[in-house]
Amino acid sequence: MTALARKMAARTLAPEPAWPADPVFLPELAALIRAGDCCGLWEGKSDARLLGGYVVTRDQRRAIPILGEPDPRVLRRLHTYYQAVGTAIGRHTGHVATPLVDLSDEGFGRVVLIAGRLVAVARPLRDVHRFGFDDLAALDAAGAALVEEGAAMIAGHPALVAA
Repeated sequence: MTALARKMAARTLAPEPAWPADPVFLPELAALIRAGDCCGLWEGKSDARLLGGYVVTRDQRRAIPILGEPDPRVLRRLHTYYQAVGTAIGRHTGHVATPLVDLSDEGFGRVVLIAGRLVAVARPLRDVHRFGFDDLAALDAAGAALVEEGAAMIAGHPALVAA
């Protein structure tokens, strides 16, 4: 069995993460991921299984080395997460916030979401190698908090967004 086949088998056998009761942000993230599925590979997967890559337990986090460049799959998840935040801000306010991510090779950097001339959300990034959440409820809460922060910033400075 090849290494790729072993990885695929391990993913197939992994339990599906528990879906929170009333998710706010998760449907937005799942819809964005499904929008990028040009070949129909994710059609049969539930949203919980689709977002399972965002769930990284503490033990898994400890096992991830922080030396070298971050895994491209982790970087893709990071970018998709902040794109979903920007899209959700747009749904709430009518002004889409575009994410800009600047990372060093070591996995440190900054992400800003910009709407018009306004920085709606700004976050430092550390240990991107270990980007993930304890469970889907934590992912939903973190995403919803960023959306609320960005929406409040846009509501507080409408002249900067309209310019």
